[in-house]
Formats: sequence, C-alpha cells, structure tokens
Amino acid sequence: QLHVVESGGGSVQAGGSLRLSCAASGGTFENYALGWFRQAPGKEREFVAAVSWNGGSTLYADSVRGRFTISRDDAKNAMYLQMNTLKPEDTAVYFCAADSRGLGNDFDYWGQGTQVTVSS
Repeated sequence: QLHVVESGGGSVQAGGSLRLSCAASGGTFENYALGWFRQAPGKEREFVAAVSWNGGSTLYADSVRGRFTISRDDAKNAMYLQMNTLKPEDTAVYFCAADSRGLGNDFDYWGQGTQVTVSS
C-alpha cells in the first residue's frame, strides 16, 4: 500500500517562497501521475498542479501558473512544489496525491496535508 507524506509547509510573508516535498513509502512513484491540491478554510479542495507519470508534461491552475513549479525525482521517490511570489490567497492546507493509473485524472492516494500560511 502506497503512502504519501507532505513536508515543507510553514509561515511566510507575501512575496516569499516555500518548497513543499512529497515522499512515498510502501511503494514507489514510478508510473504514477502526481499532483498537488490545496484547501483553504471554508473552501473546497482545489487543483494546484500535476506532473505526468514520466515527468514529460505539467499542468497548473491559472492562479499559480508562473509562480509555482512542480517537479518529480523518481530516483528519490519524491515530488516537489516550488512556490514563489506567494500571496495571502495561497494560504491553505496543501495535499500531495498520486494517481496509480498514471493518467492524472483520478488520484487514489492522498497525504494528510501540510499547512502553508502567507501573511500580508
């Protein structure tokens, strides 16, 4: 059973940067599509970014495109989200997810989330 765990959240001022990490245990990320989602207080969970099973393509939400970068390192069994020029509206719990079918449209493994707080 694959388990995924996020790390790297924290508090930062607007304009700052954070790098989130997602690690796999009990299995590997090989052939999985991977993604980041977030949920702000009182709001539904929303898509942030995804990377294909081979790292060849990425997809971003309009709200983060140009500021966030998703990447994966299958040798380390890890995925990352580099977040730059953070805004208060980026404040949320960020979740790592893995899609075992590799298609990036049906994520079946989820982490517990890591809090990101951006102050103005």
